[in-house]
Amino acid sequence: MKVIILHGFGETPGSFWYPYIRKALESKGYKVDIPLLPNTNDPKLDEQLNFCIKNLKFDENTIIITHSSGTPLALAILEKIPKKIKKLISVAGYSSPLKVGAGDTKNIKDSWDFEKIKKHCEEFIFINADNDPWGADENQGKAMSIKLGGKLIINHEGHMGSDKYNQPYKQFPFLLTLID
Repeated sequence: MKVIILHGFGETPGSFWYPYIRKALESKGYKVDIPLLPNTNDPKLDEQLNFCIKNLKFDENTIIITHSSGTPLALAILEKIPKKIKKLISVAGYSSPLKVGAGDTKNIKDSWDFEKIKKHCEEFIFINADNDPWGADENQGKAMSIKLGGKLIINHEGHMGSDKYNQPYKQFPFLLTLID
């Protein structure tokens, strides 16, 4: 089994809970890839999508885990790839622009082909908080869940990783329970 973690805006493979998840999954025999996405401080969807398509392999044994702006990137990947992956787990994700002041959203498309996205993923899980400071909240999770199906989990954990809002979120044991 292979897990690909797509980090969010301004982040790196060493941010927040990513090293914790990598270590836990690798100890169980998973192959884990956390690529450093291009222009993390000014992400552009087309640039990051092309990078992922060129450098990552997706198949029926792939689980994609996203944080924040990694979610629209994963949706774009699922629109583009010809194969079906096993699972997408979106943490504090979104598919439409965030509230004012949440940063630039050059990684959002005007519209998504949700039917095509559904065909390329066996299972969807969305984890969003009712108090996300950026607006990647339960409404964003609910909108994606309605369009794609899957499980929606609402918590009260903010953005589940944010330097600006002092949410270090170094461990994420609940996320591990959703992998298998």
